[in-house]
Amino acid sequence: MNAMKTVLVIDDETATLTMFRLFLNAYGYSVMTAENGETGLRLVREHLPGIVFTDVKMPGMDGFEVLKQIKKTAPETEVIVITGHGDMDHVVRALNLDATDFINKPIGRSALDAALKRAEARLKNDRRNHPPIQEEISSGVGIISIHGTLSGRHKDLFTASLHRSLDSGVKGIVINFDNYSAVNGTGIALLTRLLSEARAAGTKVCITGLSENFKTIFDMVGITRVAPCVDTVESAISAIGKTMTA
Repeated sequence: MNAMKTVLVIDDETATLTMFRLFLNAYGYSVMTAENGETGLRLVREHLPGIVFTDVKMPGMDGFEVLKQIKKTAPETEVIVITGHGDMDHVVRALNLDATDFINKPIGRSALDAALKRAEARLKNDRRNHPPIQEEISSGVGIISIHGTLSGRHKDLFTASLHRSLDSGVKGIVINFDNYSAVNGTGIALLTRLLSEARAAGTKVCITGLSENFKTIFDMVGITRVAPCVDTVESAISAIGKTMTA
């Protein structure tokens, strides 16, 4: 069984499981479903699926406990939590437990498609050993590109990249997430701390490339008040240049 094309969905609502099965089969995935956390964990141990969707609100073992146990059993598995619309507190809690994405109910096909593409891209990135952090300087601006999931294991790389940019005397820094990047709870804390360092040094920072999901989270936790999100690296460089000449 191809783990990258195998998806497990854990949800206590039969209608939700049916919907996922129809959509995922149409996308060519092998699909497993479980109506409770205990069954879901057994399937994870037996089959090691590449991607797991789990509802956070379930009777018995809830999605947070499921997430914790999956990460102990199969830490590389992409876990996407299913939440009610607007349950951002639940999302942040799940990210702190190493979930890498979330999807809201009622689930639309376009949102599901986007979540699957992001998860597959992160799995491929991890297996290719693609450098998770890359840096360059363009037009006097430091550009730090992030691939895959920004997490605690990237602390040294990310910190070193930011400090090199600050020490080089750039007029600003762009933190550029690729289209399929994610940030877990530890990564959010790391980013918040390093942005504070840049702000203390008087260096303007912009963020580019974030999915709409993570823009929502960054707004909620206050990151965008320190480093605004813009659409492209070019527009970020332009915004930094205008700030410096104002």
